[in-house]
Amino acid sequence: MSAEPAQSWFGPGDDRPKALSKKRSDDSVQALWDPDPSEELAAESGLGEDAAAIAAGRAEAGPAASESAAESQFFFQQARRLVNSGGSAFARLYRAFLGARAALGLALVATQVIGGFLGAPAPEWTLVVCVLYGVQAMVLWLWPPLQKGASARSMARVSSPPWWTSIGLDLLVFGVLHAFDRGANVNYGAMLVMPVLMAGVLTPRLLALATAACAALLMLGVAGWAVLAGADVGLRMTQAGLVGSGFFVISLLASELASRLAKEERAARGSMEFARQQAQLNRLVIDEMQEGVMVVDRRGRVRAANPASRALLADGAAAVRSAPFQLRGVKAWHPLVQAVEQAFADGAWPEGGRDVDLAFDSGLQRSLRLRMRFTRRRAPDTSEDLCVLFVEDKRRVQARIQQDKLAAMGRVSAGIAHEIRNPLAAIDQANALLSEDAVEPRVQQLTRMVASNVQRLKRIVDDVLEVAPGAVSAAVPLDAAALVNEICLEWARTNQLAPGPSDPLSCSVPLHPLIVAFDPEHLRRVLVNLLDNAWRHAERGPGCMQVLLEQEAEPVPDAAHKPSRAPAPDPQPWVRLSVFNLGPAIPPDVERHLFEPFFSTRSRGSGLGLYICRELCERYGASIDYQRRHDPARAGNEFSLRLRLLAASSAASSAASAPAALGRHPSN
Repeated sequence: MSAEPAQSWFGPGDDRPKALSKKRSDDSVQALWDPDPSEELAAESGLGEDAAAIAAGRAEAGPAASESAAESQFFFQQARRLVNSGGSAFARLYRAFLGARAALGLALVATQVIGGFLGAPAPEWTLVVCVLYGVQAMVLWLWPPLQKGASARSMARVSSPPWWTSIGLDLLVFGVLHAFDRGANVNYGAMLVMPVLMAGVLTPRLLALATAACAALLMLGVAGWAVLAGADVGLRMTQAGLVGSGFFVISLLASELASRLAKEERAARGSMEFARQQAQLNRLVIDEMQEGVMVVDRRGRVRAANPASRALLADGAAAVRSAPFQLRGVKAWHPLVQAVEQAFADGAWPEGGRDVDLAFDSGLQRSLRLRMRFTRRRAPDTSEDLCVLFVEDKRRVQARIQQDKLAAMGRVSAGIAHEIRNPLAAIDQANALLSEDAVEPRVQQLTRMVASNVQRLKRIVDDVLEVAPGAVSAAVPLDAAALVNEICLEWARTNQLAPGPSDPLSCSVPLHPLIVAFDPEHLRRVLVNLLDNAWRHAERGPGCMQVLLEQEAEPVPDAAHKPSRAPAPDPQPWVRLSVFNLGPAIPPDVERHLFEPFFSTRSRGSGLGLYICRELCERYGASIDYQRRHDPARAGNEFSLRLRLLAASSAASSAASAPAALGRHPSN
């Protein structure tokens, strides 16, 4: 059994869906006469926005909602075709009946006037009643403020003014005319169909049957009065009975048809609500995509575009306005327009896409990878052909391909490293045995060379296995201040750097603990690697290398230049570990590949040092970066690590204000 949508015909009904077959017809009709929120919104705002557009989401406030509404304009056009404009169905039907009453009033007045000209004048009181009725009907129809109180709930009560100004007044006027104007040439009894029909459509079934009963009693009462005056009892009572039965039939048929129409429109509104939610969901997903998505028609007009696509079409910092906009007319977009026109003409596009180069006036060059999909019309009266463009920066595509290659290379390298480890251990053991019996200097030199290369190969194997896919290491809380100081001391002793004024290494760490999430051995490997690289490329001299560990201070906004909408501060505190060395700048062609695997400027380098540092940092939620210091007095290179801070002592504030007093030297 299919459940009905939760959206009722004339407004939202119960939030829970109800089955159509389990609902009593009288209750279902009454449930449909709820006030439509679109009508209330239109009355409050004075904009007269149609219910279809409001149901589709155009009444949402905020710039994001207006932008989404502009991008989905074609969806709203389809919505208007599904649900007629002009407010709720109750309001439309109510105004239609008011127009019919006004036309009927004018017809009554015209009939009385024409009868007077033709020599059959009606009584004066009849003309007065018809004129007053016509004026009331015209004023009620043409003056919308008088219709403001009319709603489904008010029409369901006999005591409400809207019921008396329409249905009740019709019963009274037509009943009086039928009862007292016996010599008229107009059958006023037939006009009682108007209030009966109006009640059958706009009121609950019970009230509609009561209205039909009142009309039937009026007909029977007038017939009984005529019988008392000497009329044929059989003829008059039979006619009154048939007319009264017709009133009941009309009331039942009108109520049933109104109920069916209400259910259909309620289902349409439920489908519209579902379509609106689906469109919003799709829009949210597309807006968050890293790949650019655009919807373009044959005329080159962009119907919808997500932020990623607009960023790819922008000339540097210049922003592209929200859709809809025209691709034609911008010189830099001409290759894109040609590609779209060719795709529409050919009716096909390569599955893998094609590359399009854009050249902007500022000199910016951008290469895009285009993939297209088409929507085809199935009938002449359906929507036009549209093209969905998937736009992606070619550099991002190449980076993704490179990343896939690196991942595959890592898996292969890990397998090879496992295979090399066992033979390498055998070579090391055999060389150790040979070195024990080696007496000649030449043989000893050869065994030392073998041992050195074996150790080098072991380090390469360990490095490859360390960053192999699937390697998992648990982060443990550690005191970064104590560990960094310890590593610097060990490294200075290993490289035989004597402490003193001429010491090339300067280490500055805070005295209070800085607890970070990192594996101690991995942090040691990263820092030692950075120290080795800094020492290798440093200009020898006192203080040519500096290690600084500090907690990053939260940025304080400038009151004089406070932005109107500042971004939310980062709730995660960070610790910054930097390794600086005096020396020449790294060439740009080398800097571009610093953190790539198997890239080295030394003939005996493996090219895995910085790559392993980056992989280990990312494993623990940290990051590593390089920058060039351009201080004229101390220009050099700096590698910085940002570590997630778990806890720090209360002395952090004083440490930030007086870092010099908290510095440590490796010799301490």
